[in-house]
Amino acid sequence: MKRYRIFIIFFGILSISLNLFGTTEGLTLDRIFDNTHLTVKAPGTIQWISSGKGYTLPEPSTTIKNGQDIVFYDLKTLKRNILVSASLLVPNGQTTPLTVDDYAFSSDMKRLLIYTNSQRVWRRNTRGDYWVLNLHSRNLFKLGKDIESASMMFAKFSPDGTQVSYVYKNNLYIQHIDDSPEKQTIIQLTSDGSSTIINATSDWAYEEEFNLRDASIWSPDSAYIAYWQINTHDEKIFHMIDDTTQLYPQIISFPYPKIGTPLPTCRIGVVPASGGNTIWMNTPGDPSAQYLVRMDWEQNSKKILYQRLNRQQNTNTLLEGNILTGEVKTILTEQDPCWVDVNEFFRWMENGKSFLWISERDGWKHVYIVSLLNGNLRLITSGDYDVIDVQEADEKNGWLYFTASPNDAARSYLYKTTLDGKGKPQLVTPLNQVGFHTYNISPDSRWAIHSLNTFSTPPFVELIRLKDHKTLQILENNSSFNDELNKFNPQKPEFFTVNIGDAILDAWCLKPANFDPSKKYPVLFYVYGEPAGQTVTDNWNRNRYLWYLYLTQQGYIVMSIENRGTPAPKGRAWRKSVYRQIGIQASADQAAAVKEIIKSRPYVDAERIGIWGWSGGGTMTLNAIFRYPKLYHTAMSVAPVPDQLLYNCFYQERYMGLLKDNEDGYKNGSPITFADKLEGNLLIVHGTGDDNVHYQGTERLIDALVAADKQFTVMTYPNRTHSIREGKNTTRHLYKLLTRYLMEHLPPGPSGSSH
Repeated sequence: MKRYRIFIIFFGILSISLNLFGTTEGLTLDRIFDNTHLTVKAPGTIQWISSGKGYTLPEPSTTIKNGQDIVFYDLKTLKRNILVSASLLVPNGQTTPLTVDDYAFSSDMKRLLIYTNSQRVWRRNTRGDYWVLNLHSRNLFKLGKDIESASMMFAKFSPDGTQVSYVYKNNLYIQHIDDSPEKQTIIQLTSDGSSTIINATSDWAYEEEFNLRDASIWSPDSAYIAYWQINTHDEKIFHMIDDTTQLYPQIISFPYPKIGTPLPTCRIGVVPASGGNTIWMNTPGDPSAQYLVRMDWEQNSKKILYQRLNRQQNTNTLLEGNILTGEVKTILTEQDPCWVDVNEFFRWMENGKSFLWISERDGWKHVYIVSLLNGNLRLITSGDYDVIDVQEADEKNGWLYFTASPNDAARSYLYKTTLDGKGKPQLVTPLNQVGFHTYNISPDSRWAIHSLNTFSTPPFVELIRLKDHKTLQILENNSSFNDELNKFNPQKPEFFTVNIGDAILDAWCLKPANFDPSKKYPVLFYVYGEPAGQTVTDNWNRNRYLWYLYLTQQGYIVMSIENRGTPAPKGRAWRKSVYRQIGIQASADQAAAVKEIIKSRPYVDAERIGIWGWSGGGTMTLNAIFRYPKLYHTAMSVAPVPDQLLYNCFYQERYMGLLKDNEDGYKNGSPITFADKLEGNLLIVHGTGDDNVHYQGTERLIDALVAADKQFTVMTYPNRTHSIREGKNTTRHLYKLLTRYLMEHLPPGPSGSSH
């Protein structure tokens, strides 16, 4: 009889497993993170041919092992032609072709610039080797002369295709391109580059917070180069210790501006491509109290436009600089009582007499045409909705293409409106394609590479005809991935809203496949909550989605809530509501929403509420469990900022104001202030080589928790950065750690009754 019972129990477990997974092997953490299963595919870097005849992209060669061909697709015939064979990318004396990390054609399509052997600099691979291929003579040569491998940055053709500029050891160079080596003149345009003087590229802070990496731009007539120079001499130096690489610890040092400390100074100059002195723009104001964040050439090649933010980042001044005299005048000014965002989109109109500009001066993010002559603005888009991003301006036919989602902040669609500002937005994306859409529109606005993805499906990429959104060619449908994923009986996310009284918050929920609403389930909340990102979007994130799917199959409900202050397309008031109270209002919104969810959804087990997040989400996780210890029972905080005073001033001062004006806000927004309130289970994870959010903060938090006699768990990953992904098996190990901790401290599966 006992044997019979055991068989019934085993059979029941097997049945549940088959029901949940669709296979006896099931979805496992190893299958998610071993990088050999459930592979999502994407096309290579797609580039439109300026003539509008087609596009190019790298594809694996069928004839050269480990090679990549640059392939051309003709838009009229949709035929595929190999434009550059991998066989042409084999350097003399070598047997294997160059790996194509990126590529660019000269404007006349006579030469190809290949970026290869790329190396990581802070966040991205921005240092490597550059080679030029003459498409007629088939001569292939490496840029630079007598320099070490993987040491060049940001090489690019001049507009006329006769020269290439590049950065080497913080100095700017150009090389005249010719098949004859003796004619390939190299001119060093700057000579003061050093560890503190950075020409034509970026320091740590400008890269991290303003996404400035490539910091030089050719003039349209190929006669000049405008570039940034960043001076970090007065910045404070941060030190990290590498304990694992060598026999003795190594010190890693770099400038890092924390709250209230000196900024790097920055200036913009213009130098002749033939060599000579740099003309520096006479930017008004104190160089040590401002940021220079974006720059572009006017079409006449005589002047530049650039954006200057004050230190508080509540004023953005668009300046025009004369490249011969350095004289500067103001074109327009954006101001906000809270902060202003950098204007990312810039497009010349009316033969250079005006340009497109994005502003939220009327309470919504909208597009304007600005007169270069007098700075007058004319509104193009209007209404109670945000323009998420401008995609293209078709001046010939009078259309502006942009992404927006007026009724659903979790999704993104393509719209168009007339450039005269008199039309109403027209939806271009088909109504039945619900999800998150991105577009890469051709220069003539006739075609586009369209990508559709959702929370639970990877990108579907296609070539479309823009006027009717007709599919012409499927570039990637990820059908193999979807077929494999469907074996695990994945559940679709539920998108819903939570009314917390003074705000309605967006949220999503994933439930177990065998969900029983009469039972009670533990809930893990994923949080970010800061102004730098959203969590409630119908957008694909492979590792996170598959991990959440795995957790639901263990018996968890997974949710996320979008508190006020995130960059959701819900208007200026929504985004700016958290000014000077980062960590305070957002955590209150999150807690209020969790309470409402517990109240309105009886199947949520109020005794098993967990929360986790990374970076700003790790900070929010700490704020949640410290401020609301009776609500949250288990928290997993990855790479948090326990004390806002320790983070970089570029980011923190933007949203909190200057320290002297908001000391209480900095204190009350920092979770370390409330560490003594901890009651539940807390796991803190941090990489000791995190150059962004320093391990220093976690060490200070450890001290505070120990002083308060609080028990907690810490996992450090030696020498890992903010992404905690370096080294063999690191990502897999991290998610196994999180899963194990969750299961030990927030037991999975249904229990009791929801009634």
